[in-house]
Amino acid sequence: MFDVIVRGGLVVDGSGTPGFRGDVGIKDGRIAAVGKVEGEARTIVEAGGRVVAPGFIDPHTHFDVQLLWDGAARPALEHGVTCIVPGNCSLSLAPIRAPDRQRVVGMFQQIEEMPPEAFTTAFDWNWEDFAGYRAAIEKSLSINVAPLVGHSVIRLWVMGPASQERAATSEEITAMQALLRECLDAGAVGLSTSFVDVDENGRPVPSRFAQFEELDALSAVLGEYGRMLQVVPEFYATDITIARIDQLAELSLKHNIPTTFSPLFDTMAVPDNATRAIARVEEHFARGARVWPQMQTRPIDISFSLLRPSLFFARWPRWVRVLRQPLDARETALRDPETVAKLIADTGPDGGEHSMGRLIARGGDACPPELVGKTLSEIAKIRGQAPAQALIDLSLENGLDVAFLSASQGHQMTDRIGPMLANDLVHIGASDGGAHLSSFSTYGDTGYLFSEFVRKAGAMSLEKAVAKITGETADIWGLKDRGRLQPGLAADVVVFDPEHIGRGEERPAFDMPGDGMRYVRSAEGIDTVLVNGEVAYTAGAYTDARAGKVCV
Repeated sequence: MFDVIVRGGLVVDGSGTPGFRGDVGIKDGRIAAVGKVEGEARTIVEAGGRVVAPGFIDPHTHFDVQLLWDGAARPALEHGVTCIVPGNCSLSLAPIRAPDRQRVVGMFQQIEEMPPEAFTTAFDWNWEDFAGYRAAIEKSLSINVAPLVGHSVIRLWVMGPASQERAATSEEITAMQALLRECLDAGAVGLSTSFVDVDENGRPVPSRFAQFEELDALSAVLGEYGRMLQVVPEFYATDITIARIDQLAELSLKHNIPTTFSPLFDTMAVPDNATRAIARVEEHFARGARVWPQMQTRPIDISFSLLRPSLFFARWPRWVRVLRQPLDARETALRDPETVAKLIADTGPDGGEHSMGRLIARGGDACPPELVGKTLSEIAKIRGQAPAQALIDLSLENGLDVAFLSASQGHQMTDRIGPMLANDLVHIGASDGGAHLSSFSTYGDTGYLFSEFVRKAGAMSLEKAVAKITGETADIWGLKDRGRLQPGLAADVVVFDPEHIGRGEERPAFDMPGDGMRYVRSAEGIDTVLVNGEVAYTAGAYTDARAGKVCV
């Protein structure tokens, strides 16, 4: 007697080999049989000719805090994702001493645009070490989690405020090594670090003060366990990114570890960025190094209003400073002619026509309905203003609650993206799920892969696309019992319609602590998702199953 049999599907097993018609039998949370499965089961899932694949794995998320109040990591499951990797970009929620919590929360708010309510109203923060954090999230998991530990919080634990002031001493580096071992023993899948991020005061995060000696010593510990090093490089400068790739290759070869860096964008602003980076990666793989670039499948749509800071303004520090003020002070600054003149000047000599003109008015509680769908350039022309001035004035006239959309940031040359994603050395990731909750429409990456690059562009086969986000990802991250439909492995399974799986429609969701709003993408073409043999999502709804695990 099986627990579950998934019958009559096109089995695409995550290995990259051709799919075949068959069944998948599941017992005790593991795959027991694949092919023609005879016998009975407590639950039958009729695949009806749809694809039956391993659950998708998302290697770059920031669900660290959401997992404490939402063990399903919505909307990940409904997009076929059964395993997530939080703790990226040098930040995790452990190890952190209680007096340092607010400092780290400030970093999460600045870098990942998470509201303070997510950290203060939905859970009891009663742990300090990594084992304690693991125990806290394991209470109600519907999804599997392979967590990274953040370099910045390890540094902060050992060095305190000095972690954002100077290089570490040899004694402090030794202490960091010991702390990293504790975290790896407690279930961390690796270490994340960042060379670009800043805190809420504009200061570099602790990991940016580390010298190579420190990173080398921590990589030596990763080598003891065979675990991952994740890096956010200076992605805005190709030459520096190339230098970071070289550095990662040396660490990989010296300590026999996998390394990955993200994000890698292909943009019109720097048209040779991705091609040069991938070429360098190929050189290092030929030497035996493992340096995996992570590319998103989808362009990024950034939604924002002047009610709160947004990643859209990251290139203009003066805007960031104004928008980080309390609401009254922010409105006062936006009404001050001298301040406004400087803000507009920051957007360019054309008053923001080039940098802001393509913004689309998308709504908000107070947006005049006749403006919804118009570009900021069109609105500015109607008002007889420069676009940046129109943005400020229209926002002030409506209590700052006018939302704008900056569409299709990042990947802009879609005819080039498909072949890059199909490259065997390019790792699909960098979804940022769980972050930028009120700015990005999170998720849709997996559906976009199939709709744009399998069905539309034909850049890769269905089997190759499945392997890229299942078996290959599991191999890269050392998740030995995930990623394939193979007897003995964990029964993470997704059933989807290959002709209709897609990015899905964007919707506002009011399911955050404090009734905070975020943008998410609905599932499209995903029928059923099983996590460790239990149905976690089916027929457009989440179930009560809590079969998720912390897995390394």
